[in-house]
Amino acid sequence: PFKDIITETSTGQLTHLTKPLLAVAFLASFGSSMLYGFNLAVVNSPAQYIKDFYNETLVESYDFTPDEELLTVLYSLTVSIFAVGGMTGALLVGRLVTTYGRKGTLVRATVLVFIGGLLMGFSRACRMPAMVIIGRFITGVHSGISLSVVPMYLGEIAPKNLRGFLGLVPSIHICLGVFIAQVLGLSELLGKEEHWPLLLSLVVFPTTIQLMLLPWFPESPRYLLIEKGNVHATIAALKWYRTKGNIQAEVEEMQEEQRSLSSIETISVRGLLKDRCVRWQVITIIVVNIGMQLSGIDAIWFYTNDIFNNAGIPEPYIQYTTVGTGAIEVISGMLGCFTIERVGRRPLMIGGFLFMGLCCLGITVSVLLQAQLSFMRYISVGCVVGIIAGFCIGPAGVPFLITAELFKQSHRPAAYTVAGCLNWLSNFTIGFVFPFLEIAMGPYCYLLFCAICLGVALYTIFIIPETRNKTFMEISQMFASRNNVLKEELTPNGHLKLAVMNGYGTLGQYGER
Repeated sequence: PFKDIITETSTGQLTHLTKPLLAVAFLASFGSSMLYGFNLAVVNSPAQYIKDFYNETLVESYDFTPDEELLTVLYSLTVSIFAVGGMTGALLVGRLVTTYGRKGTLVRATVLVFIGGLLMGFSRACRMPAMVIIGRFITGVHSGISLSVVPMYLGEIAPKNLRGFLGLVPSIHICLGVFIAQVLGLSELLGKEEHWPLLLSLVVFPTTIQLMLLPWFPESPRYLLIEKGNVHATIAALKWYRTKGNIQAEVEEMQEEQRSLSSIETISVRGLLKDRCVRWQVITIIVVNIGMQLSGIDAIWFYTNDIFNNAGIPEPYIQYTTVGTGAIEVISGMLGCFTIERVGRRPLMIGGFLFMGLCCLGITVSVLLQAQLSFMRYISVGCVVGIIAGFCIGPAGVPFLITAELFKQSHRPAAYTVAGCLNWLSNFTIGFVFPFLEIAMGPYCYLLFCAICLGVALYTIFIIPETRNKTFMEISQMFASRNNVLKEELTPNGHLKLAVMNGYGTLGQYGER
């Protein structure tokens, strides 16, 4: 029925990377994912200035002089409230993307950045510390939404042979955001006392560019067809993104997925967790998202300066060393992005986690031996760099990508809600628990991270299939036998009969066993 509508098709199986695809990937990531990385790192440089501001305003407003412990608590709240906002945003994802679409959610969420940025930017002029904390919470809500919606949007608009490449573009921008925050936080640039409100509020500039340009790009074709049933808008969106490629084949693949769903209604989080037909997919996103945050990377990011200080690097040079690690993050992220479609998801995940595990072991050994062997200090610095590089090559972006790939349209929003909440909860937990863990276990705490990394690597080896260059339907069928839900029935007219089980359909194969 679509042959008269679709006029531009190609016999080639692989779709080329077009300028609109690349533009929307960079635009969505630039105004959303990059802000997540920026906000993670931006409070490190002006930490003392923010504490001084809290101290001054408490004295001015309440004639109360806080001790150092209270100032540390207020600063810790400023840092960690971002993760609380992130979890709040993650909980909203399912409802937002179903109501407004993927692109529509990103465009509407920009208002949060403007509110948060203005609050933080004018906090010093208004002499109100609460404006910094509330601003951080609101920007956290935006990051919680965009961290899930950007990879979902890009995963749905990408052809199957480019899904990995486009899916890791947000990961590069997260690393880029961290790097930009580190560079701008240098004492020669905005790392001065009078400039910290400006530094915190710079998030509004990338978002302004996104708000001006992103509305001109089409919505996700899969959302338009499967959830909205708008065939003409789907064709228009596909033609926008595919100057070369078999549009008709893609529409038919989407229709096949649509027919496999018992209804086009989006499954709730509760429905997702109860659905035995996606049991292993749910377990997989739980393992990779928790493993990603509990791999030790957050502990490394939070305490890089201490490790470099212990290695004997002079205090004035530590900020430049930290910027160097930020540059390594960006380079490693780009390396993962450009190799994922060649080597696949599994090798990047397995290699990344194994390498991180070995580097965590290296930190423990080097710290224990550095009293006897002074050169071990530099080994620990090398291991820190190794953990960051290993993380950014694969584990930083692949979990968000495979969350899109492992689920069909009706289950995807709920899957991203679960993955996002676990991600933010783990992030908050490690930031809160690690200082106590380090006091209790010393360098041995990195052995715990080593065990987690090796565990996730083993899970990937034995459980997670390779999803490179596979359609969403093919991926769901790969899990069907593991979930024990595959039913093969042949209808009398010789066509496949759909086996719909508990709201999640799987296609059988021709013939009988």
